[in-house]
Amino acid sequence: MQDILTTTAFVAATVSTGLLAGVFQLYAFAVMPGLRRVDDRTFVTAFAALDRAIVNPWFLLVIFFGAPVLCALAAVAAWGEAGGAWATGALAGTVASVVITVAVHLPVNNALKAAAAAPGADAASVRRRFGEVRWAAWNLVRAVLSTASAVGLGIGLAQ
Repeated sequence: MQDILTTTAFVAATVSTGLLAGVFQLYAFAVMPGLRRVDDRTFVTAFAALDRAIVNPWFLLVIFFGAPVLCALAAVAAWGEAGGAWATGALAGTVASVVITVAVHLPVNNALKAAAAAPGADAASVRRRFGEVRWAAWNLVRAVLSTASAVGLGIGLAQ
């Protein structure tokens, strides 16, 4: 892979996808285990604050939407080369992570934030409806998919 555009696309996609994997892994191995240990009110308040903070232009543009867009660019740039298949696989993994986020995580995140803002909300009920175990399990799927995507991009870059 000697073309500067292809190499640049792979490097950018690898970095963005690696950051995406890191975010999902941070939630899997630190944030959710830490929140699991706190009382209901603290969980609801802290999770709502974290979710509000992560929805920002830098995260959305550079990482969350940047990873699949950059993977697509790398796949197109390497089309017909050995690295193109790796980039296409990474694209599938990052798109799957985004789809899981939209289908599984966003609805319960938004419901938790809305319930947390309601006067007199019962934190235990809000936390139970949130479904921590399901949220964490699907987050682990996102972490594995995005990590595999980053690894695939690294392999593709080396080809």
